[in-house]
Amino acid sequence: MIHSLIQILVFQVLFLAVYEFFLKKETFFNLNRIYLLLTPILGTALPFISVDFIQKSIPKEYMVQLPAVVVGDTISEAIPNATSFWLPSLLDLWLLGIALSAVIFFWKIFRITKIYLSGNTAYFDGLKLKILPKTDTAFSFFNTIYLGENISEEKRSSIVAHEKIHIQQKHTLDLLFFEILRIIFWFNPLIYVFQNRMATLHEFIADEKLTAENDKKQYYQNLLSEVFQTEKISFINTFFNQSLIKKRISMLQKSKSRKAAQLKYLLLLPAICAMLIYTACSNEPKTEATQTVQQSDSEVMNKINELAEAIMKKGEMTPEEEKALKLLTTEAQPGDKVYTSVQEYLNETEGEGDMSVAFSEIERVPTYPGCSGDNETLKKCFTERISAFVGENFNTKLGKDLGLPGRQRIVVQFKIDKSGNIVDVKAKAPKPELEAEALRIIEKLPQMQPGEQKGEKVGVLYSLPIVFEVQ
Repeated sequence: MIHSLIQILVFQVLFLAVYEFFLKKETFFNLNRIYLLLTPILGTALPFISVDFIQKSIPKEYMVQLPAVVVGDTISEAIPNATSFWLPSLLDLWLLGIALSAVIFFWKIFRITKIYLSGNTAYFDGLKLKILPKTDTAFSFFNTIYLGENISEEKRSSIVAHEKIHIQQKHTLDLLFFEILRIIFWFNPLIYVFQNRMATLHEFIADEKLTAENDKKQYYQNLLSEVFQTEKISFINTFFNQSLIKKRISMLQKSKSRKAAQLKYLLLLPAICAMLIYTACSNEPKTEATQTVQQSDSEVMNKINELAEAIMKKGEMTPEEEKALKLLTTEAQPGDKVYTSVQEYLNETEGEGDMSVAFSEIERVPTYPGCSGDNETLKKCFTERISAFVGENFNTKLGKDLGLPGRQRIVVQFKIDKSGNIVDVKAKAPKPELEAEALRIIEKLPQMQPGEQKGEKVGVLYSLPIVFEVQ
């Protein structure tokens, strides 16, 4: 996830760099408008796009994986009722940011509505105007132009003509598009930069169309004569913005860009290709993994169908076959032993004299010292006491010392025999050191009161999963 966010930021920076160094000073305003609308979406989508032929053509030695960031290590037991502290995840923080950004957006809408209701409605040249009392404000939002009543009559016509172009070009939709992106990707500062560039481009478009029909010299004088107040709302088109006047005049003085300069937009193609290649190098091929999972699921279903047909043909099953089928169809529960094969299960449970029963099926579970009550209470107490015992005695620094990345799982299996002793302890872990540590802890467990099945003391099989997570 972090890797994808870094890729999004890098790709959007590259798209902005292309705009800043090659396209911003060109007078292809409509093409630049399309570029600024398209590239934030491309930068967000490209990290999640994988092209099969690119991945297959890249040698494996060029595949890279972003290393995990280690911020600490914890040990937790995957046992019911274990106590844990809630920590906000990345998803929680993202949703909280979206909620706050949405509140800010609707506050801006409220301000616009308040301004709209405070003005007097008028019409000029077929356009709806809102005359605002005691202000020099001038801006447009959707199909309405907002004018302060302090603006002189001779200035109003040029302002209305300018804002009319914003309305015709539907510039408000562009800015609202970036407002939506700002809500979803509130943590991404580049979205704000894209929106700022788009607002500037809108002014260039309006200036160009207006000066095509009017005298440029007079238009320059209008720009320099007054600087009107503006509402600080990010999705309205303001008439005069002091920080933009110099840029607008400079752009008006530029000669029309030659058509050959449009070839600069082809820079987008190699940039996208480079990003796709980088994405292919930095991620494991997804197509093959998906095919493997689908193929595996298909094989399992075929085996199930074959088994069903065999049972129906035979009609009756032997006790051993019924026992094996029960193992396959019984949902695993905490404390169940993990068998590597059906035959292992049959071999271990055959013979009544030395029968071992799974912890989840025993009529009366083994009793941990200090526990009392009915079977369910004893079972709960047993798991809680073992969880606490492991948590207190396990070497929590071992995961970090071994340099293990991410989550590591240890499965410990043992038997509580007829005398209540812990025997046949086995551990399976990615590192021998983890296995040794798990065995050391389990062998220190106190003697239990043995479990009972049908009134007789029996051995009880117990499985204890331990999860290491190096964060």
